[in-house]
Amino acid sequence: MWTPSDRALVGDFGSGQALSDDQFRLLEPLIPPPKPGGRPRTTDMRSMLDGLFYVVRTGCQWRHLPPPPAFPPWQTVYGYMRAFQKAGVWEAMRHHLLVMLREQEGREASPTAAIFDTQSVKATERGGARGWDAAKKVWGRKRHIAVETGGLLLSVLVHAANIQDADSAGDLLRRIKRLYCWLRAVFADSIYNRLPVLLACFLLGLTLIIVRRIAGTGFIVLPRRWVVERSLGSFGRYRRLSKGYEDLPEVSETMVTLAAIRLMLHRLAHPNRKRLPPP
Repeated sequence: MWTPSDRALVGDFGSGQALSDDQFRLLEPLIPPPKPGGRPRTTDMRSMLDGLFYVVRTGCQWRHLPPPPAFPPWQTVYGYMRAFQKAGVWEAMRHHLLVMLREQEGREASPTAAIFDTQSVKATERGGARGWDAAKKVWGRKRHIAVETGGLLLSVLVHAANIQDADSAGDLLRRIKRLYCWLRAVFADSIYNRLPVLLACFLLGLTLIIVRRIAGTGFIVLPRRWVVERSLGSFGRYRRLSKGYEDLPEVSETMVTLAAIRLMLHRLAHPNRKRLPPP
């Protein structure tokens, strides 16, 4: 039966779920304070985050974001998204939640292994980096993600789909190695068994482990690789990621990062399953 508290969680505009008190308490310390001087900040940061997650989950256009009092004006939500993206706030949130989840599960904060994979998605008629992926017959962009052994996002790199996986893996490896110095092994499929990846792993002190598909078999769950495939499937729940809607690749990376943040928030403090200890 619907109760007022249930409706408050779901929201009047069907955004999936608004941030609960526990979830917002996890993100609130990571929100940068307002700049000194000038006008004081009047935007409700919790409402701004709800509006941003609404866009990612429902896939609506920025101009179709429900206006106040549901959420702040779309220009405000977009402006904060871009400002926080340039300041590295979303990456800091993702990293902080990942460390919390790993420690909650009794694991070391820094992972020692990563799994790589890519996902090609169609792009819209708007500008930005696009290309033809001959293997998957897709004209658009390619999302190159790295996850740890539990499926939590370590980093994402978005580029044109005509760039080969092995050619862009080095850039992604350098990104995650700066954050996770204890990283030692990388699991990937046979497309990564190329000289650029081997050279990048050698320079960064990593071991590349190729998980090959058994010849002559149908669909089977491959060790390690199924984890990153599950993560890509989880991102499919967020309609903003169904296509390459963004003009800039860095904004596309932010949308994937926001989806990962939302998934980790649900695992840390789901309103119907877990409760955090009192502050």
